[in-house]
Amino acid sequence: MRLFVAIALPEDVRDRLAALQHGVPGARWVAPENLHLTLRFIGEVDGRQAQDIDAALTGVRVPSFPLALAGVGHFGCNAKARSLWVGVEAGEPLKRLQAKVEQALQRAGLEPRGGKFKPHVTLARFKANPGARLYDYVSRHGLFRAPPFMAESFVLYSSFLSQSGAIYRAEADYDLTRAPIAGAATGEVSPGGS
Repeated sequence: MRLFVAIALPEDVRDRLAALQHGVPGARWVAPENLHLTLRFIGEVDGRQAQDIDAALTGVRVPSFPLALAGVGHFGCNAKARSLWVGVEAGEPLKRLQAKVEQALQRAGLEPRGGKFKPHVTLARFKANPGARLYDYVSRHGLFRAPPFMAESFVLYSSFLSQSGAIYRAEADYDLTRAPIAGAATGEVSPGGS
């Protein structure tokens, strides 16, 4: 089972992002229903480890928070661009949620994930050099902004590779709390919530 943890996007946000998916030759655009904000890629696990991951994620307690998408960019440089993305304004609540997910996964036995968390929503991937059209695209859409939405849950997804691309299935959904948790500023976690 190949797993990752992400925040699902509301349909209206996915529709706005889908409207951006054109104008770069050779881009493999992500299907609108698969657009998401990855908190942590996990990879291949067996059934028992998947249960441990689910149990650990159930204990994550973070208040819901507004999330905004802004700007576009790409990973990889010059002729080696790998993907095109929409940026995410990474406030403290998102960073806190990602850190708590990471801690939970380490408690479930996963190795720490290297690298800095760079929140984004992948719009497209490239197998070959997209050329100058990529830079034109980034220039044209660099000021993109979507209205904020409330992040009220996060999801454990499984991913299956097919000839038409990846198919994602929600395996478990974890609600964020509706009100600030006592002690949240100090890192203490109170019982309760979802």
